[in-house]
Amino acid sequence: MASDSNMAATSKFALPVNSEDNTDVLSIIYRFFKKVSIVGAVYLVGYMHWSVAWLIGPVILSVMRDQWRRENEYRRSLAKAAAVSSEKDIVLARLDDLPAWVFFPDVERAEWLNRILLQVWPNVNHYARSLLKDTIEPAVAESLANYKLNGFKFERMILGTIAPRVGGVKVYDKNLSRNEIIMDIDLFYAGDCDISFVLQRIRGGIKDLQIHGMVRVVMKPLITKMPLVGGLQIFFLNNPSIDFNLVGAADILDMPGFSDILRRCIVEQVSRIMVLPNKLPIKLSDEIPTVDLRMPEPEGVLRIHLVQAQNLMKKDVSMLGKGKSDPYAIITVGAQQWKTKHIDNDVNPRWNFWCEAIISSRKSQVLQCELWDWDPGMGIQNDDYLGRCSLDISQVVRAGRLDTWQTLQQAKHGKVELRLSWHRLSTDITDLSHAITETQLIKTGELSSAVLSVYIDSCKNLPNARSQARPDPYLTVTVGKKTENTAVQMRTDDPVYEIGYSFLVQNPEIDMLEIKALDQKTGSTLGQLNFAIRALLKQKDLCMLTQPITLQKSGPESKIILALQLKILKEAIKEDDIEPEQVVDPVEKPEPVPPSPPQPSVQPPAPPSTPPPTPAVTDSTDASQPPLLINAELKNLEEKLQDNASEKSIPVEHIERAVDVPQEQASSERDSPKLVHRTSSITTSAGEAGLGRILLSLRYSMQHQTLYIVVHKIMNIPLKDPTNVPDPYVKLYLLPGRSKDSKRKTVVVKDNCMPEYDEQFDWVIPHAELHSRQVEVTVATHKGFLGGSPIIGQVIVYLNQYDFREAKTMWFDLMPEMPGV
Repeated sequence: MASDSNMAATSKFALPVNSEDNTDVLSIIYRFFKKVSIVGAVYLVGYMHWSVAWLIGPVILSVMRDQWRRENEYRRSLAKAAAVSSEKDIVLARLDDLPAWVFFPDVERAEWLNRILLQVWPNVNHYARSLLKDTIEPAVAESLANYKLNGFKFERMILGTIAPRVGGVKVYDKNLSRNEIIMDIDLFYAGDCDISFVLQRIRGGIKDLQIHGMVRVVMKPLITKMPLVGGLQIFFLNNPSIDFNLVGAADILDMPGFSDILRRCIVEQVSRIMVLPNKLPIKLSDEIPTVDLRMPEPEGVLRIHLVQAQNLMKKDVSMLGKGKSDPYAIITVGAQQWKTKHIDNDVNPRWNFWCEAIISSRKSQVLQCELWDWDPGMGIQNDDYLGRCSLDISQVVRAGRLDTWQTLQQAKHGKVELRLSWHRLSTDITDLSHAITETQLIKTGELSSAVLSVYIDSCKNLPNARSQARPDPYLTVTVGKKTENTAVQMRTDDPVYEIGYSFLVQNPEIDMLEIKALDQKTGSTLGQLNFAIRALLKQKDLCMLTQPITLQKSGPESKIILALQLKILKEAIKEDDIEPEQVVDPVEKPEPVPPSPPQPSVQPPAPPSTPPPTPAVTDSTDASQPPLLINAELKNLEEKLQDNASEKSIPVEHIERAVDVPQEQASSERDSPKLVHRTSSITTSAGEAGLGRILLSLRYSMQHQTLYIVVHKIMNIPLKDPTNVPDPYVKLYLLPGRSKDSKRKTVVVKDNCMPEYDEQFDWVIPHAELHSRQVEVTVATHKGFLGGSPIIGQVIVYLNQYDFREAKTMWFDLMPEMPGV
């Protein structure tokens, strides 16, 4: 038997060798007919005397499509290579990206967990196929119908043999009920799936499916009988990253715009199912009421005020060259999303946009703000990307209120101003008047004073919509302007829904809860319920337990069984109860340092429109927020630098120290270092060439294959003429190449020899190419075009000289310009 299995294994690896010959023959035939079709198309255009645009248009689209596909295939191949490598390599490669709470003390434990996942993958594979067929397929078909794309249906669903990988796990042991277990899993899947579908009679397939996100598993309630856990709640904390490649006849859709529609629909449906505030509940014991698993449990409300943005990139092109942009913003918190209006021809837009997000988990959830340049189109996504920023909600929770400028990532320059406030929830009716007054003072007319949680169990004895035929009922649940639709239950007058929703309520004394039961086939109303929310104000704890309520405009015995819970927003205040796991010992302040001699600089007051130079920084565990060093990390860095004499540009005595770090911004020893406010530099040297010194932070994210560089400040720029103080700025190029796409640039600081920037830039670089790249950092001035070169000094950062397992903050001496680099 052993020899047979070995022979079978050998034969499996021999099959691709034979298939390559067939593939070569088919590829030759394909290329032949492709060339014939091209020649035929050219001949036809000339024969029919058509416009040359009929020939040039498809060629341009084909070139754009090929370029876009090459970039996507390259990115997917990198992720797939990571997925099939060994567990040890994966975990070691991502140690610097893992959040501080990862409990793996060694690599062997990570290998053990991934092997368990590989063992149970066939069973999970079967469940995932059922989820795709029963839930995702009808929802995606309905979404695609809005784009006039009908008939979507999965035909074959094989998720392959490559199981998802776990990058990190945390089991919470503080600040949770004794009746539950909470676990966070950093999940990454890049497998060998084989999924085929039909869309408008066109057969296509999905290959190279990739999913990455933070999954939370809540086990509750704990019971005394087997299986010891009453049920599970599984959900993504934030929208997962989903990517795939279209194959088959649908390959013609695999280009920007068309494939984005399918991808957007799939992401939306996944969000509706299992991205907060939506959860995927799994009942494990019949003794546990379903309401315990499916009733929404919001922790609070995040009030968001998007004020303005500054110095955005110019994307529009006019006859006179580069014009401005027409920016708009998309704000995302979990599955909740809002879009602002676009502002024409303005790189410093001011929106004053308000929205509110229901937060079900203040830990690890992230607010993301994406900026786009609006371009007119015919329903196809052709807007240009202006950058994004992410903010950890836990930072707002600790501060109560936060007014922050965030530097845009994946952009050459730009900042956005956000004003945020955190509102806890209360069942004390005396808090209602204050909550309503606060919303009236803001005068937007859209803000809420309470949150209503609705759990709908089932309906009983619904009337028939047609003679001698049971209805196909579904429910619409409406509060204010928000409406939710349940799934359709086929051919039943006693439908069971077991679903929960949360709604923002502007004024509980006025607003109504409206529920309608509708028949899918006829569209007729089977019954409705108009419930005055003010009735809950008279209930104990503002709660109505699960009970039947008679439906209006329905049969005499038609009822709906539901439960309601009202909670009132409380005023945003600073939290004092910091979790012990987030608190570290206070950092000792550095000893007093003798004041440095005065430096030749002129610093006039900044204009009112200039944003604060130091943006607030998130406490997010998301690797897309590149961390910088604080005191706890600086001590370790100093010890390492003392043993590294080769790095002459990083004298230990010149590393800045962070002081006066608020306790709520402190992090654990394993937490990623953060950008905090710094005191004036103690550096007195002007560098080896006497041109000044620049302070940079460098970090590389293995998870996102991204290099991050933060330009902090420049010190001791020489002042040759007191009447001509420089206006310094910093520009960066990724070498080799010095292409326009790799260029990054800071703002200009007027009349200053010691400017501060604290601006962050990033480049997507595969890890395999990292050590063959350099970053050219040039300090220039807007003055001096007639009196000499505007270049003040330059630094070439050779990336192969640094170990990027942790963030690096260091001083570099500015040198004369090096031509030909």
